Amino acid sequence: MQENVTFAIGQAVKQLQIPSAVAIAADKNRVLYSAAFGETAADTIFAIASMTKAITTVAVLQLVERGLLDLDAPVDRHLPALRNLPVLEGFGADGDPRFSAPAYSVTARQLLSHTAGFSYPWNHPLAERYGRIDPPFLVHKPGTQWQYGINVDWAGRLVEAVSGESLEDYFQRHILRPLGMIDTSFLVPASKFARLAVSYQREPDGSLQAQPRVSPPAPDFFNGGGGLYSTAPDYTRFLQMLLRRGTAEDGIQILSERMIAEMMANQVGTLDAGRMRTTMPYRACDVDFHPGERDQFSLGFLINTVGYPNGRSAGSLAWAGIRNTFYWMDPARGICALLMMQFLPFCDPAAMSLLLTFETALYAELP
Repeated sequence: MQENVTFAIGQAVKQLQIPSAVAIAADKNRVLYSAAFGETAADTIFAIASMTKAITTVAVLQLVERGLLDLDAPVDRHLPALRNLPVLEGFGADGDPRFSAPAYSVTARQLLSHTAGFSYPWNHPLAERYGRIDPPFLVHKPGTQWQYGINVDWAGRLVEAVSGESLEDYFQRHILRPLGMIDTSFLVPASKFARLAVSYQREPDGSLQAQPRVSPPAPDFFNGGGGLYSTAPDYTRFLQMLLRRGTAEDGIQILSERMIAEMMANQVGTLDAGRMRTTMPYRACDVDFHPGERDQFSLGFLINTVGYPNGRSAGSLAWAGIRNTFYWMDPARGICALLMMQFLPFCDPAAMSLLLTFETALYAELP
């Protein structure tokens, strides 16, 4: 497997002129494939952005399991800022925002499944025009649409409010250290700066321009929707825990099998999930992970109801980070896989081409 998959990825990296990439595949107990390309090494530290969301989801479900949180109760008991939320309906002739008269509460289940009604400025024109997120507002009535947004950012605040710990401390104590994820944190210490991946931006002329490489400052708050740094081996340990139905390699139970089943189940009914139109092309391209198919969403993951040609099985679970870091879990085949790059825009055609190359080459080698 190693030689054939490495050859396919290596050829694509050169052809697509991608500066750096790390690819890993594993089953629940062992790494099946691992290679680094370009400027990276296996232990390169990436800004994993929205790959943070799955870890925040596990934290929320731990609190549910402990009886400290109800998935279906309004979260405004713990987060008063999310009480009486209006919907941004548009803008008047004077340019002032127009909000709905009805106000709504949201639940933890809606936050984790992206049905609460929050958006990002980069994927919703009203939010992009308004430009502010404080005080919080919705772009849809809760439960009526799948809309990717700052939902899990608020879920991170919820973990802090309920646990009484910062998100960094909670993650380290309850998830990261028990899993041996020694390079995953909201903070990058000076001793690890040399391992931090260089980030690139796609320019109008098509080139990828390296961005200034500076030590990341301590954040103003720990963002459960997108603030973590990690390595491919570290995040693989997290995915392997999920494949083992909540159990760490040494047998420690991170999350119960019942909660893992809830985490992986469709939460959006017949709502269409996974498609986004960009309002900021320099930051993200239009997103459609599975063209021609209607995907679902769980508590944290996109679920493909139809298998990919020459790739993942139906019922696989996946998500990504905006700097083109991707992962999926294929329970039917018992594997997980990651492809880590570090450039914008998200879903850049070159990034998606390399992801397809990796997936196709990997599955061609699986028994």
